[in-house]
Amino acid sequence: MNTHSPDSPHDHDHDHSHDHHDHDHHDHHVPPLVVEDEAGNLEGQHMVDALQALLIRKGILSAGEVTLEIQNIEAPGTHLGAKIVARAWVDPAFKARLLENGKNGASELGIKIGEAQLVAVENTAEVHNLIVCTLCSCYPRSILGQPPSWYISKAYRARAVREPAAVLREFGLTLPPGTAIHVHDSNADMRFLVLPLRPPGTEHLDEDGLRAIVTRDSMIGVAQATAGATA
Repeated sequence: MNTHSPDSPHDHDHDHSHDHHDHDHHDHHVPPLVVEDEAGNLEGQHMVDALQALLIRKGILSAGEVTLEIQNIEAPGTHLGAKIVARAWVDPAFKARLLENGKNGASELGIKIGEAQLVAVENTAEVHNLIVCTLCSCYPRSILGQPPSWYISKAYRARAVREPAAVLREFGLTLPPGTAIHVHDSNADMRFLVLPLRPPGTEHLDEDGLRAIVTRDSMIGVAQATAGATA
């Protein structure tokens, strides 16, 4: 986990299996975050399409089975993660259990986590959490569905660790001075879910109403939940 303050030098303190080193980053020209690594992704997509077509032609799979499997993969969407966050906002005891063991907390709501482990990290007035996977694209698909293209891009994977405050600003999020940024590096054994701060002006909302304002980006950490947001 990396801890940064937007107004102080970067201090890297990782508690996971990936090895990184301190960086001083002063580049003025940085790659955009929302562009995928087109060449590699295009080649990979061609290979997937060719394999899929071959399996269908050989009668090993049907086109309908392929479509159904894609739907099954993409079905766990933002609504499952939002359900967890909304319950944590209204139930302090549940939030405590969730922070202690994310997988067990999710199971209380009937949500099965397919990944090895889920770690929930809570945003506070002093700390903001950001999720990345520096080596590949580890992501809590069980509760957030497929990752956005920028999450798996080389630019995001590298820059979120080196200069998280700058990355957040490019997403339109400028944190108050002195806010520490904790960068959590997902891996094959561990996925992370950000519990965003409950926004002011939502005291009148019930759990269903709160669920509707929890967005995917706020659960990754590149945005904050707002009263006017919709998932």
